Amino acid sequence: MTASTVDRARPYMAALAEELSAAGTIRSRRWDDAFSSVPRHLFVPRWYEQETDERGIAVWRERRAADDLAAAYRDTTLVTALDPATVEQVDDTAWTGIPTSSSTLPSLMAGMLEDLAVEDRYRVLEIGTGTGYNSALLSYRLGEHLVYSVDVDPALVETARQRLAEAGYVPRLAVGDGSHGHPAECTFDRIIATCSVPAIPEAWLGQSRPGTVVLTDVDLGIEGGLVRLTVDSKWRALGHFTTTGGRFMAARTDATTYAAPQWPERAPIAATRPTTVTAADIRANYPFRLLLAFHLPGAQLVYHVDDAGAMALQLQRPDGSWARAPLSADGPATVTYGGAPGLWREVEAAWRWWNDTGRPAQDRFGYSREADGSAYVWHVPDGTRWDLPSA
Repeated sequence: MTASTVDRARPYMAALAEELSAAGTIRSRRWDDAFSSVPRHLFVPRWYEQETDERGIAVWRERRAADDLAAAYRDTTLVTALDPATVEQVDDTAWTGIPTSSSTLPSLMAGMLEDLAVEDRYRVLEIGTGTGYNSALLSYRLGEHLVYSVDVDPALVETARQRLAEAGYVPRLAVGDGSHGHPAECTFDRIIATCSVPAIPEAWLGQSRPGTVVLTDVDLGIEGGLVRLTVDSKWRALGHFTTTGGRFMAARTDATTYAAPQWPERAPIAATRPTTVTAADIRANYPFRLLLAFHLPGAQLVYHVDDAGAMALQLQRPDGSWARAPLSADGPATVTYGGAPGLWREVEAAWRWWNDTGRPAQDRFGYSREADGSAYVWHVPDGTRWDLPSA
């Protein structure tokens, strides 16, 4: 992009910063200045927006900042790469496939950067370089010499390096599996991940010191969320889920694609019965889905479509057990299940606990990653605890 393009974008940059400040996601002048000064379109010159084509197929339509500069500054996530193992071109500018990289929703980025609570002279490690936009914001705030970033995709890193240089920044970028940290032999004051992980990696603690803050999305299966943890002198990472809500694509060990999930054959239908918890209850209440993830480690929440086209919300376990509730609100609330009958009973028990406890929000739950790799969460007001799978 030319300097004149950046000049044309300045009103949009200022408007985005103003929007984020008005929404409360930007809470300090330093980050307001960063969002007002770093050109997002330089890092996302093209992206994909999902739409339904004339045949009724959901496709990813290519968009370009050169054609609509204002669109690059909307407060929305911009998908920038699709999994080549699943992608299929359907016309000149549209593809099907699974997204593998994106430029994060600016309001989510701003909230996370504020939650990170950086100070001058802090060294920051970013897991997931992506487009390089977040690295540029950090470089503006702290200075490029204090910003380190790693991504598994060599092509993404090289492109980000070029765009960062064009914007005037040269942070320390590296290619590698972010769960292994950064190859630089140093420790960091802050670690921020723009991908999700199932547990806090040992390598992140190895590049921390007492007082280091780790901010990441923890994927617990049914649901997950952002946690802000502080590393203590016993090498525990202890903290809580944040009020900043948002989810990220999973961290990859392959540069361009995700491993295909392996699930066993589902158990046959056992029965249908009345229930006190509907699919609408689960879909409408993020903190409750998070609580379900505590209760049912290893389970997944997916959409199910039967032969007649009726949709349901389905819980499924690695042992083949499942239970589903219809999305339609017609008639009495029911659940259909296969395999062990206790799966949905745990859902109903969790629903009762959540309601009896006053429907706590996500930031009422703490998270601890112990030095030995074990992890647990707890309800902060009363200490109710749930153990999680180890790292």
